[in-house]
Amino acid sequence: MPSLDVVVKEIADEMRRRTERGEVASYIPELARVDPAAFGIAVIDATGNIAVAGDSETPFSIQSISKVFTLTLALGKVGDRLWRRVGREPSGSSFNSIVQLERECGIPRNPFINAGAIAVTDLILSGHQPREALGEILRFMQFLADDPTITIDKAVAASEQRTGFRNAALANYMKSYGVIENPVEFTLGVYFHHCAIAMTCRQLAMAGRFLVHAGLNPSTGARVVSSERARRINAIMLTCGHYDGSGEFAYRVGLPGKSGVGGGILAIAPERASIAVWSPGLDAAGNSHLGRAALEALTKRMGWSIFGA
Repeated sequence: MPSLDVVVKEIADEMRRRTERGEVASYIPELARVDPAAFGIAVIDATGNIAVAGDSETPFSIQSISKVFTLTLALGKVGDRLWRRVGREPSGSSFNSIVQLERECGIPRNPFINAGAIAVTDLILSGHQPREALGEILRFMQFLADDPTITIDKAVAASEQRTGFRNAALANYMKSYGVIENPVEFTLGVYFHHCAIAMTCRQLAMAGRFLVHAGLNPSTGARVVSSERARRINAIMLTCGHYDGSGEFAYRVGLPGKSGVGGGILAIAPERASIAVWSPGLDAAGNSHLGRAALEALTKRMGWSIFGA
């Protein structure tokens, strides 16, 4: 088997030559300005070796990838009581579907669609001021990535707040059912800002390592979550992490993963590696077109699919 460094550089070269790159997320004006030719990849294996290529040190808006970390925080606060407010099933619908939420009486299908992540954010906010809740989320990301320089892209957050009418509709609908407990504008403010956290591929791969190591932070040996909870977060990433493209991602890549409309994907090969890819062009389901292709190539060449080589 070729070395990880060689495989990662080969994949980056292959992605650079591809002409079909998807479309950037134009409904958030700040994201529409991102260079569609960008591509970055970072892989950190279980022993701590790091392989990077392309634009791996360029910060990008992680968007819905932040939902992995807000879910982890919320489970730490209330445990399985969380599942009274949000489900665990794949949506089969677009990430901002209102129809599904109405059909299911205001209970979001899972914590990775927008409505579910807003409900999870509301739980983190309870008992705090918005600034305090947002600070807790950002510090958690900095702790996991072992990097205090990670920040929020305020221009992206402001852009989302100006245009987030669908998310406001989802939040108000859930408020009518009592799923949202805090003032809607507070919950949405925290939600928009944690989606606007900017990270590089290297930083994002670092932050995902606890899901590789059964809940342990390998930098410190400290337990972030129990091994059972890490396994269950990975399971939800596998079944729900790519909206209505989750089945296709599992079929082609075979790893738990979470995408964001900023073009990033965090993928976890349990006991093997934490992987972050970034390419801003999206497919029809809102997932990075080249990011998925790169991960499919990586899992094939390294034999990392959880379903076997």
